[in-house]
Amino acid sequence: MWNNTRRGWGLVSILLHWVGALAIIGLFALGWWMTGLDYYDRWYNLGPWWHRSVGMLLLLATLIRLGWRILQPTPQAKGHRLERRAAHLGHLGLYALMLVALVSGYLISTAEGQGIKVFDAFEVPALISGLPDQATLAGQVHWYSALALMLLSAGHALAALKHHWVDRTDVLSRMIDPRRSRRP
Repeated sequence: MWNNTRRGWGLVSILLHWVGALAIIGLFALGWWMTGLDYYDRWYNLGPWWHRSVGMLLLLATLIRLGWRILQPTPQAKGHRLERRAAHLGHLGLYALMLVALVSGYLISTAEGQGIKVFDAFEVPALISGLPDQATLAGQVHWYSALALMLLSAGHALAALKHHWVDRTDVLSRMIDPRRSRRP
């Protein structure tokens, strides 16, 4: 039940998928909201603290997810040849955008040479800092990659719903129920 099979996703993949999806939506909403905060707002420092902390944990979870994806079998794709190809390219795009958004967020926060305190439990060191206009350029990359990630994620969700409601395949249900990977 933990591992993937050619029939369906295992519990580890399912949990990493849904926790990542919720974190991405939450980070996007929080990031957008906190850009409108003024200096005297209680969340002016608290919002970015949460954003950076969750972002660093999501980066770790994404790296684990990629490693797990490499080590585990991928369930057989459904749909016509063009749909399968689009799904493959879409997944590559989602992973690429996640990594770009997360790494650019890291580069914004470490531009001055200070590490990122993750919920005050540990610190992610500033490995790259002091580049010309690092925070500004990384900020632009962060915003546009996050926006593109949200748009591609919406397309991903719509495609899953299309497969479920129109095509009547188990593409969505096997990302919810790991027992699907055990059924013949």
